Amino acid sequence: QVQLVESGGGLVQAGGSLRLSCAASGSIFSINAMGWYRQAPGKQRELVAAITSGGSTNYADSVKGRFTISRDNAKNTVYLQMNSLKPEDTAVYYCSAVLRYSDYDDSTFYWGQGTQVTVSS
Repeated sequence: QVQLVESGGGLVQAGGSLRLSCAASGSIFSINAMGWYRQAPGKQRELVAAITSGGSTNYADSVKGRFTISRDNAKNTVYLQMNSLKPEDTAVYYCSAVLRYSDYDDSTFYWGQGTQVTVSS
């Protein structure tokens, strides 16, 4: 059993900052990519940022230069530092992880439960 537990969401004014955290726990052998997605009301879930175990990163164009993804491999934790927040960043943010239970298993994709981020104008 694997769990991804997110924290750090909340309400912030436009121009402000928030830092999201997501810790993976359970029967984990290794974690490949970790990432953050978001889903605004009435919209599809979209990738915000992703990071590999080696530290390579990928960002949605809408957040480049404002958001930074990082991870602590020893703690199986991924972070999303969000600066210069805009009202259009308002969404439920979901953590994701691609991981293996053992050296013999294929990779499995996991979602966190989501955390609300609301940016007021």
